[in-house]
Amino acid sequence: MSVTTRPRASLGRVIEDLGTTLLEVVSGAADDDAEIETVVIHDVLDDAMPMRGALVLGVGLSDPDEIAALLRTLAAQHASALVLRAPVRAEQPVREASEASGIPVLALTRGASWAQLTAMLRSLIAEGDVGDQAATTLGGMPSGDLFALANAIATLLNAPVTIEDRNSRVVAFSGRQHEADPARIETVLGRQVPERFARQLEERGVFQELYRSEDPIDVGPVLNTEGLPSFPRVALAVRAGDEILGSIWAAVQEPLSPDRVQALKDSAGLVALHLLRLRAGADVERRLRADLLATILEGGPGAADATARLRLSDHRCVVLALSATEEVDDEPSAGARGVAERQRIADAFAVHLGAVYLRSAVAVIGNVVYAVVGIRPEQGDADPGDAKTSDADSRAARVAADFLGRLGATSEIRIGVGTVAQEAASIPSSRANADRALRVVRQAPSREPVARFTAVQMEALLVELGDLVRARGDQPTGPVAQLLAQDREKGTHLVETLRAWLDAFGDVAVAAARVYTHPNTFRYRLRRLSEISGLDLTDPEARFSAMVQLRLLVPRD
Repeated sequence: MSVTTRPRASLGRVIEDLGTTLLEVVSGAADDDAEIETVVIHDVLDDAMPMRGALVLGVGLSDPDEIAALLRTLAAQHASALVLRAPVRAEQPVREASEASGIPVLALTRGASWAQLTAMLRSLIAEGDVGDQAATTLGGMPSGDLFALANAIATLLNAPVTIEDRNSRVVAFSGRQHEADPARIETVLGRQVPERFARQLEERGVFQELYRSEDPIDVGPVLNTEGLPSFPRVALAVRAGDEILGSIWAAVQEPLSPDRVQALKDSAGLVALHLLRLRAGADVERRLRADLLATILEGGPGAADATARLRLSDHRCVVLALSATEEVDDEPSAGARGVAERQRIADAFAVHLGAVYLRSAVAVIGNVVYAVVGIRPEQGDADPGDAKTSDADSRAARVAADFLGRLGATSEIRIGVGTVAQEAASIPSSRANADRALRVVRQAPSREPVARFTAVQMEALLVELGDLVRARGDQPTGPVAQLLAQDREKGTHLVETLRAWLDAFGDVAVAAARVYTHPNTFRYRLRRLSEISGLDLTDPEARFSAMVQLRLLVPRD
């Protein structure tokens, strides 16, 4: 048995950071607050090591009875969780022991190595609480420093190297790129494999071969129309378990020797650790910003500190709420895609707002992307009632509309813009109004995709009033109820006639055209509905009552 002791981390954070790639809860309930103090590799011949706060790696364990016995032992020693190699036989003895002991069982995904998991866990534990910026190392290099790693690999291979993600974006590159061909230089300068070269690689089946192979593959030179030289490549996929994280590309002028091929393969595991660490760090930062933003939006004792940490405390603010018009997260196969898509949109929204506002914060909270933008007071703008202040939400709406135009998804995404918050304590009110505006614009697909609360306040009130009448089960009464009964009994169209007349502000010609009826016939129906229901069409109060009932209690066909 071996043990590594580090500052404390939580089981919840370990599962959040590594769960999408390396770990999955298969039995028991994981206590997110359970402290992880050590990583212990279980050894059946050595039970003397302390287990308190340990994340135990059950290397080689597969028998359900042995696993159940170990879970009972770990519970007595106050361990935090047990990790087994997937697939885990979560049979009844294991499930019962996990539930009774309170020790969750996690599965290490197929293809991932125990060494890889151990390195990631040690890095997470060493990092400590969120906000600890102390540098950690992986493989002797600063965690996440892919440029240093690319230089090290280039030295081992004696060839310039790029490290790319799954979408052929360059995330790091080594020195000596001038020794490569123009295609490589263009890739590095653009931080992306040019489309014309990527298309050639796709047509030649290079990516399919790359992601199927466990070994480096040889890639012939790409063709170009400029007559410039092009060198062969050696490429290797970077994996974490079954997941492809990216690839390493070396521009070579001669085949790699067996020793260098092995060095490249050995390097891939370290690149995977650094890529995972970068992703985990980005996830931690996103969660921290989401927590701070949620605190600001909800208000309360911690709001002032959260506002200061996001550097919004000396600004007036406007809240924007963004959401897709169709949510598919209830479908198990679509939930993960929905979460990833919202995060992608949130990242793009943050970049867009950052180019316009000096201070802004964006985070995904639930199914909504929220943004708080800060408006710095300008000279002559000290009065909260002046034109510049009152126009702040209009400017935010224009910026949001410009974002949707660039995104090319105005038919799928809606944005509500809240009121201007003069101080941090008013931000929750701006958020509530942004939510109300968003709800209005989501319920009206024909509207513009961005709505300011100040422009849709009455519609928002009607939406909320509709919630109230539905909750109470209110039904039409008075003249409207009589007209509905007449239409059901006689097959007439009196309710349709009344609705068209009210919508046309009493203009018979316009109303008749809307329901494809001759004006004389329409006038006759108006007289009939007044006689049957007793509705006085000259009384403004009666008209208003009828309009509200038709709007809230009688849905349009």
